[in-house]
Amino acid sequence: MTLALFEKCPIQCNSTLIETNIHLPEGTLRQCSQCGQLLSACSEDWYNKSMQEFNTPKGTLPEKKHKQRYNKRISKILNAAKKQLLYKANDIISLDVGCSSGALLQVAQHCGFTAHGVEPAEQAAKTASLIPNAHVFQGLLHDAKYPDNHFDIITLFEVIEHLTNPIDLIQEIMRILKPGGILLIGTGNADSWTVHIQGEKWDYFDISGHGGHISFFTPKSMMFLAQHCNLVIKNIHTKRVNLGEKKNISFISYQLNRIARELIALPARWTNKGHDMLVSMQKPIN
Repeated sequence: MTLALFEKCPIQCNSTLIETNIHLPEGTLRQCSQCGQLLSACSEDWYNKSMQEFNTPKGTLPEKKHKQRYNKRISKILNAAKKQLLYKANDIISLDVGCSSGALLQVAQHCGFTAHGVEPAEQAAKTASLIPNAHVFQGLLHDAKYPDNHFDIITLFEVIEHLTNPIDLIQEIMRILKPGGILLIGTGNADSWTVHIQGEKWDYFDISGHGGHISFFTPKSMMFLAQHCNLVIKNIHTKRVNLGEKKNISFISYQLNRIARELIALPARWTNKGHDMLVSMQKPIN
């Protein structure tokens, strides 16, 4: 019998994992009965093979047609984080954990930051290292051995859902983040209306389409994570609802879906039921 990656909650809740009604090719998703974290039943071999899709020179660079929108969105997020710092900083030192081929590093530089990145995928990291004046370490965060209290802003976008032990990574981030500094986490929201409507058909659960997606957070489990790692949550924002994936429904149904999701987009933001989640955490001064 092949063992699943998770036998207990990775947020260290020490609570029972219960089976959900979300059935995927690799097995039924389980949920922590305390924090609500959803966990994949895939094997370690399956997980490792799926992660290979990121080891390419292109990495996660946005398509040319989406680049301007991406740059605008990330710039807005980084500048908002700068305003949340509990101290004045003329020179912002940022770190993108899982920087891939460096799309976010370029935006950080545009914002006037000294941009650092760490990326385990060799080919993607090589592309990122070609960005002028960017500081890129190829390998895992722990191996980079950054100094204590060094970074003002650390970003962790589309990374935490790949981790079997997020506590270990967040504790290392806590060590290298300045007191009063900001950690930004971007990931999917497993307690979104999209999940409640689509279930296993939600594209984000598809490990063949999104390599390494094995651990699915909710606003509640993010709060547990922050508490465990002595971080303070500044805010949690969610957005977007998808009633059906384009590949799974008819053309007419998809057009109706587009209208419906526009109507419920604002209520989803108000209630944290959107499927895109951005969490801002702060390291306390004391």
